[in-house]
Amino acid sequence: MKNFIKKHPIVTLLFGLAALLLIQQKVVMPLVYEVIKSDAFLVDSNDKASQLPISTQLTELAFAHCNTYIKSKLDPSIAIIYPDKPINAWSLGNYQYVINAEITISSDPSVSGIKKYACRITYNNGDNQDGVSDFDNWTIDGLSGLSDI
Repeated sequence: MKNFIKKHPIVTLLFGLAALLLIQQKVVMPLVYEVIKSDAFLVDSNDKASQLPISTQLTELAFAHCNTYIKSKLDPSIAIIYPDKPINAWSLGNYQYVINAEITISSDPSVSGIKKYACRITYNNGDNQDGVSDFDNWTIDGLSGLSDI
């Protein structure tokens, strides 16, 4: 066998590739299709995803909670002016939201600048809307655009 491999390395390589493709097609892919057909990754909630920007009570609360989080992370000497509404808000489904907004920041009364940010936030209690206004029931999954402040 070692002699064959040394004499015919290209044939051995082709045979190995064919064996890998056959295993993938006959063993791996049928398992993948079974997992896809199952409900293993199905999350059933009343909050559906939207590819278009939306404005709902939950997106407004998510926007307010993102602003609260930003204020808690910045130096108290920095003055922040928040707009009434975000630029855009998207629902990712299952009570996960992406908020795109801008704030006016000023560390000096004579100098101010507008900063755009994106905040990904999740409401942790799912379909139970009782604690939706409590910041402790939300998780900030990420914030970008404000790292240089």
